[in-house]
Amino acid sequence: MRIAWFAWLTRHFGEYGYSDGPLRAAIGTGAVLVTAALLWLVLHRNRPAATAAVGLTCALGIGWLAFH
Repeated sequence: MRIAWFAWLTRHFGEYGYSDGPLRAAIGTGAVLVTAALLWLVLHRNRPAATAAVGLTCALGIGWLAFH
């Protein structure tokens, strides 16, 4: 499941920015949040690393969506 998610995300990397309208922006934000949740599940045994990875993923993902 995780590999399939990351494959889908890389295939559609440039299609879901905030400049593409509210529906695509919502899909893009949802994709960032699902990716962050998957990172939390992978790293949940090391809580500081999981928190840092999720925070960095959200910040970079939403930042990328805002400027593309």
